[in-house]
Amino acid sequence: MSSKNLSPLTWDIENKYFDEGVAIICGTDEAGRGPLCGPVTAGACILPRGLVIPGLNDSKKLSEKKRDQLYGLITENALSWAVESVSNELIDEINILNAAQLAMRRAIEKLTPSPELALVDGNIARDFPCRAVTVIKGDSVSPSIAAASILAKVTRDRICDELDSLYPMYGIAKHKGYPTKEHMDAVRKYGPSPIHRKSFLGFLSK
Repeated sequence: MSSKNLSPLTWDIENKYFDEGVAIICGTDEAGRGPLCGPVTAGACILPRGLVIPGLNDSKKLSEKKRDQLYGLITENALSWAVESVSNELIDEINILNAAQLAMRRAIEKLTPSPELALVDGNIARDFPCRAVTVIKGDSVSPSIAAASILAKVTRDRICDELDSLYPMYGIAKHKGYPTKEHMDAVRKYGPSPIHRKSFLGFLSK
């Protein structure tokens, strides 16, 4: 196997906490903070200690085909995994940051066994159901977080494909809801749909 297909991630972060006596560690990450429509989705994952999944990386650095392949490997090999989404309506109500945090907490709460520690991508962890440690760019350095990021991204992309069949005029299957020129032009032409985040549509008033 060529070196370029090997995971650049190490277990250094997880092992630090395992060596301190933490028995069950999960990673968590979200997908979909930036789009104009659809939910924000979070994944949570407990991997067997030391498991190497070739090619595992930050979901944003991978092709759709590679993410789908890794999704299968992660779900087959994880000790426990879960995905949760928060709707566009709730995003408008509580804001995207709170919604993303809520999605991550909900995903973690579905894991069995319950983790003792959550490694959280980014720099914010609010009211988690277990001890939480934030990791900047965690999906590039932690296998647990990278696995969670792929679970979240693949699940949300599949949701977007379903939304595209309901609202084909916006091209959601192509841009996954992100604010491309094509998407914004479609919103201007057709108006927002029920799946659009009203709090993200400030460009309509410009």
